[in-house]
Amino acid sequence: MSPTQRISKWLPFADAASEGLPLGQLLRLSLFQVSVGMASVLLLGTLNRVMIVELSVPAMIVALMIALPVLSAPFRALLGFKSDNLQSSLGWKRIPYLWFGSLWQFGGLAVMPFAILSLGFEQAAGPEWAGEVLSAAAFLMTGLGMHMTQTAGLALAADRADDETRPRVVALLYVMFLVGMGLSAVIVGYFLRDFGDLRLVRVIQSCAVITLVLNIVALWKQEKLVPKSKAERDAAPRPTFKDAWSDFMAGGQAGRLIVVVFLGTMAFNMQDVLLEPYGGEVLGLSVSATTLLTALWASGALLGFALAARWLRGGLNTHLMAGRGLLVGVGAFTCVVFAAPLNSVFLFYTGSAAIGLGGGLFAVATLTAAMTLPNAGRGLALGAWGAAQATAAGLSILIGGTIRDVVNTAALNGNFGPALATPSTGYSVVYHTEIALIFVTLIALGPLVRRGTQTTQQGRQIGLADFPT
Repeated sequence: MSPTQRISKWLPFADAASEGLPLGQLLRLSLFQVSVGMASVLLLGTLNRVMIVELSVPAMIVALMIALPVLSAPFRALLGFKSDNLQSSLGWKRIPYLWFGSLWQFGGLAVMPFAILSLGFEQAAGPEWAGEVLSAAAFLMTGLGMHMTQTAGLALAADRADDETRPRVVALLYVMFLVGMGLSAVIVGYFLRDFGDLRLVRVIQSCAVITLVLNIVALWKQEKLVPKSKAERDAAPRPTFKDAWSDFMAGGQAGRLIVVVFLGTMAFNMQDVLLEPYGGEVLGLSVSATTLLTALWASGALLGFALAARWLRGGLNTHLMAGRGLLVGVGAFTCVVFAAPLNSVFLFYTGSAAIGLGGGLFAVATLTAAMTLPNAGRGLALGAWGAAQATAAGLSILIGGTIRDVVNTAALNGNFGPALATPSTGYSVVYHTEIALIFVTLIALGPLVRRGTQTTQQGRQIGLADFPT
């Protein structure tokens, strides 16, 4: 037995390989997901805590910066459509978008540390708003690069896989995204255990270089050259999405499902910009300790997938499973709220992992429901699911940061009395708002469960092919 065969025997995703996409090339291609996961840790974890706690930047400004790249995520559908119909002289469709996405991602990370450090110091020259504008530009560049890279990379993997293995390939790439987040959270947290301005620059710029290296290795010789003449390029059809979208919305339950996805994502993501600052400002945790929260979240999300596999195998209705994920979220945010008055780091870490668990269950359940919607193509349904999720995530991050700033300003000024004049008040209001949003989501989800519009699939096996993308 060859070394490759021995490895394939033990890998849980070995069945994702095919003749057109061997396991070695598939694993190499999946490295772009590791780079995207690393960038996600920096944008949604490490840097927001550094700016809020170490640099004393208002959470509302930080939330706006982080929301900018997240709000651009709905344009992934447009990027994917453009790459589907790109008519290049070399015949490439995905590689140009992978390459330029990598450059945007690298460029944003390369300038980001200097931009955000300018927020915490007095400027010797230039306009006062330069730091905010440059930081926002760096976040937007990184976010745009992430979305472009991920969209083109997933499409390239789907192109190379055959019909049988394609869902497993896309699912494997999502698993690699979570792995990238978990590993990056641990490694970045380790190197930032002794925080300093110069160390921050070194860590972020090292991530920029690693991003470019990983993505070049990932895309190298992954797409065949198919030269085309100008006449062939001009004669190529140019389809639109108008008819497909009309057919999708005609499904009846599609609109309500999108509302549920939007509300539920807002409920789980409003704390994205605040969880690490909460640990640092209220519980006194170090940068290294709070960066580990992302690893806990990723572990919780993977556990959510395992539970989803068990429940779907038993024929559980997907909408009911989404409700269970929402209820787990209620318990998770309750743990985070009580971590401050009890001064319990363990309770805080438990709540952070449970947020990933509840969010993972909700994501898997709603995605499975979207995949089985009537009158909808799979790609369109997943695109609508992703657009609703990404838009809600961006808005919730901005709203959460704004609520924290407004409430904390009033609380520390004594407007709510001496008992609430603490930094934890603003955070607590955000977490209670998320709990309220979860109950609103349960109300919106109720009719889907009662009407039984989602077919219960007795004996259905969920594997990598059913993992959210």
